[in-house]
Formats: sequence, C-alpha cells, structure tokens
Amino acid sequence: MSILFSLFFQFFKVGLFAVGGGMATIPFLYSMSDATGWFTYNDLANMIAVSESTPGPIGVNMATYVGFVTGMHTGGSVLAVLGAVFATLGLVTPSIIIILLIASVLKSFRNNRHVNSAFYGLRPASAGLIAAAGLSVLTANLFFHSDALHGFARINWKGWLLAGVLWLLTNRVKATKNLHPIIFIGLSALAGILFSMQ
Repeated sequence: MSILFSLFFQFFKVGLFAVGGGMATIPFLYSMSDATGWFTYNDLANMIAVSESTPGPIGVNMATYVGFVTGMHTGGSVLAVLGAVFATLGLVTPSIIIILLIASVLKSFRNNRHVNSAFYGLRPASAGLIAAAGLSVLTANLFFHSDALHGFARINWKGWLLAGVLWLLTNRVKATKNLHPIIFIGLSALAGILFSMQ
C-alpha cells in the first residue's frame, strides 16, 4: 500500500508545480525517474508517445500510465489499477484545490494588479517548462543516451530519418500536407513497430 501513497505524493508534487499544462510535467517526470527508478528515460519516451496519441490531457494520461505500470510491477493487476487511480488523483488534486480557492475569492481579486502581475510572471516559467519538455522529447528520440556510445554512434539514425520524412510529408508534399495529424501519428507508430525503433 505504501507504493500507492508514494505515487499520490510524487504526482501531487508534479501537479502542484507543473504550471503550463501537460507538457510542463515532463521535466518533473525525468526527475521522478531519477528519484524513484519506477521507469527509465526510454520508458518515458514511450509513455509520451502513448499519452500524445490517446484522448485526454497528456499530464493525466502520463500519470495514469506511470501509476498503472508501477502498480503492475509491484503487485499485479489490482495494484496496477489502484496505482493508476492514485497517481491520477495525485496529479489533479492540487489543481482542484487551487481552482476551488480561486473561485471562492475570484470576485475580490479579479481586477487586482498584483494578481495580474503574478499570472504575467508565470508565463515565462510556463514557456520554459514547455520548451524544456520539447527539448527532452527531441533528444530522447534523436539520440541514444548510453554512456558506452560515442560520436556518431549516439545518433539515432532511424529517428532522424523518420523526423525528416514527417517534415517533408507535412510541409513540402502537396498531396499529404493537409492530412489530419492522426494519420501521421498512426504511420509513425507503424514505422516504429516495423523498424524496431526504440
């Protein structure tokens, strides 16, 4: 049962400080990986891919995924479901508390210049977290992070090739330029399976 409370607490911290939406949770998840060992960076890259391609907010999807996988490794399917629930509740609880607090005093603070300044100041932090998340995802997919590899061996050529093909199809090829993004997500998943991309 302690794993459930650990999941709740870890994701509560993420939910409390990840300002800017689901992508802002990714730097915190890298830190969680280092601190807990529940998942590797490679697992995290897979989680991001799954969370981005399933309906719902990415942060909530990732919390559910991590909770499920951690619970499954710890104690089987029942604990997996409970882990998913506890991790998800941990992530969303700070937002619910903050929204309830803000809603209760919204009228008195709506035009307060200090509140407006605080929200204005949060914008760069939010942008920075999202940029860090994007950079982390980019490097996780385009480079191998093994200490045994050096130079060109660190470059994930399959990742670069797929990124180049996707860029061409979405920006340069007239016939595919305006296709729905879900088609490219599906084709990328298929390419990952066929060419054993990790």
